[in-house]
Amino acid sequence: MKGSDIGEGRTLILISKLTTSDARWPQQLSDRLSANAPLQLWTIGNVEILGKRKVGLFCSVRCPGDAILGAYDSARNLRDEGVTVVSGFHSPVEKECLRILLRGKQPIIICLARAMEKIRLPADWRNAVETGRMLLISPFEKRPRRPDKNTARRRNELVAALSDEVLIIHAEPGGRIEHITMLVDRWSIPRRHPRING
Repeated sequence: MKGSDIGEGRTLILISKLTTSDARWPQQLSDRLSANAPLQLWTIGNVEILGKRKVGLFCSVRCPGDAILGAYDSARNLRDEGVTVVSGFHSPVEKECLRILLRGKQPIIICLARAMEKIRLPADWRNAVETGRMLLISPFEKRPRRPDKNTARRRNELVAALSDEVLIIHAEPGGRIEHITMLVDRWSIPRRHPRING
């Protein structure tokens, strides 16, 4: 375990390593990803969240307007139902969904496409970590410091492998999320459908 610098007057946030021999290791990672499964994860936050039933959230960077409305309503519904959500929260729509989810009290898992080392947590993430409702995970220890196409693909596969259900807001044809939909189908992960309230 090691601490990350998060500023004066704040609780020290520890980066921990979770290995396949740990009882809290999510077995579905090894089962679904097989030889591509990570042998360890670096974590910040409440590792016990991994044991909860999780909905994976995905959305392509390009997203039509009607799908965006469905995304926000779906995020509010997940928040209000207290559902644990796992995502990379990287695309603009995913980021907005995270903002909505952070207003609730349900657990959140953020999978990073970069290494944990030298990460600076936004204030709302820090608060969620400190209250035990957020977990950050990464299969990368020291590098890369910035996401790239390969690490984003691995991150998305990790999110899908951790999911008990998935909510795919929009998958751009030929894009990375479309690849994830094929994995979801191969692994027979049930899908939730975006909901528009009103």
